[in-house]
Amino acid sequence: MSDTLLPPPPRLRRPAIAALGVLALALGALQSVVEPALPLLQRELGLGPSEGALVANTLLVTGAVLTPVAGKLGDRYGGKRVLLRLMAVVAAGGLLAGLAPGLPLLLLGQVLQGAMVGVLPLSFILVRAHLPAGRTQAAIGVVVALFTGGGMVGMLGAGLIAEHLSWHWMFVLPTLVVVAATLFVARLMPSDAPVRRGERIDWPGVVLLSATLLAFMLGLVLLTGGGLPPLAAGALLVLVAVLATVWVRVERRAVSPMVDLRMLARPAMWQACLLTLLVTVTLGMVTLLLPQLLAVSGDGYGFDADTSEIGLYLLPGAVVGAMSDAVGGVASRRFGARVVVAAAALATAATMFALAAQHDSAWQLVLAKTLTAFAAGLATTALLAGTATAVDPGDTGIATSLLVVTRVIGVVVGAQIAGALLAAGTDARTDVPAEAAFTTGFAVTGVTAALGLLLVRATRASRSPQPAEPAPAPVKEGTRP
Repeated sequence: MSDTLLPPPPRLRRPAIAALGVLALALGALQSVVEPALPLLQRELGLGPSEGALVANTLLVTGAVLTPVAGKLGDRYGGKRVLLRLMAVVAAGGLLAGLAPGLPLLLLGQVLQGAMVGVLPLSFILVRAHLPAGRTQAAIGVVVALFTGGGMVGMLGAGLIAEHLSWHWMFVLPTLVVVAATLFVARLMPSDAPVRRGERIDWPGVVLLSATLLAFMLGLVLLTGGGLPPLAAGALLVLVAVLATVWVRVERRAVSPMVDLRMLARPAMWQACLLTLLVTVTLGMVTLLLPQLLAVSGDGYGFDADTSEIGLYLLPGAVVGAMSDAVGGVASRRFGARVVVAAAALATAATMFALAAQHDSAWQLVLAKTLTAFAAGLATTALLAGTATAVDPGDTGIATSLLVVTRVIGVVVGAQIAGALLAAGTDARTDVPAEAAFTTGFAVTGVTAALGLLLVRATRASRSPQPAEPAPAPVKEGTRP
């Protein structure tokens, strides 16, 4: 159904925008509390390294699986309606994790909390429905920035809360803020009418896409933790390929597919996915390499920094990264996403090549982290904002959710590549990576960033893409679109 046939939606007022912003901030805090408190959780609950890794990665895996489902349901039933129900799941997960006496309930709480990642595409649906086109991209940047900023609040506050109260409260306190903000969103946010009102949900497509993402994310997490033998990794790769092939066949025959494959084939969409992947792979490599070099104490290199010192070194980059998320939406509207990505890729490549040549002072690492975090936030948010306003209004949720999942996958893949480079350059006698391993890692990161620049130049510069007209519904179930 075309937008022109719908009555004009009510505009968002400042209290509604503020409530949505506080919700994004609280969710970002709840998402990030585990990482800094993981050693404490392992001591308190008697967890080994593998169990600790399971706690750290459960939310990541479930978030990647549930986000496309949330986006699609938002397109079908309305962003506000699905968001409120999703927040009930997240709140239950936060309270369950806060009250958990041991690992099983803590993991279940993390599984439920993983639904919070789906809030991003639902928020994008709401701002597109209730804001004029000129303000939509800026609003998307603000939502992403607040979610990222909440992550900083959670990382900085988790240790203080756990030490002065208990680890249970680091889940409970942000969950209470989530509940309060959700109540304000429910009261202040106007409802949005679903664009694709008459469509049915393609449940076979939902199940197959979820299974494909689950297998893929589990494989990445296990590879990152070094717990997957080569034969098992190959079997999992085959499983992912089979599931993806079956999913594509089902989507091609579905009347109302989970993901319109024609949308994925449009340059605006597949280029955004590929560029997002390259940018976030680079970010993942930087995220792993810099703390490792700060912590290592090698022969004439490294800084022997403890956890607190590393956090202080990386804090400027985290702050600037959150700020760049807010700027990314505005930059996308003014210059176009491709120009923003090209500038970010050039800055990142130059920074990492310079770091490969010179990395003997801590300020160089701090500056590199700050510049690359700003570039990554600028580029990924510009791509999100540009895509959200380029696709058909009825595809806003699913299109942006696929980009959100791509961001998660890219960071995990980048960390895996960087970890493999360090492992290849580790001395078996000292178990310490050689300086050359870090130099190689920085250089490979620069090359990866430069690939993004080359991709922008190689692909055809698209004119401002307009939302596609919805295709007429097939006459009969099972016909190909």
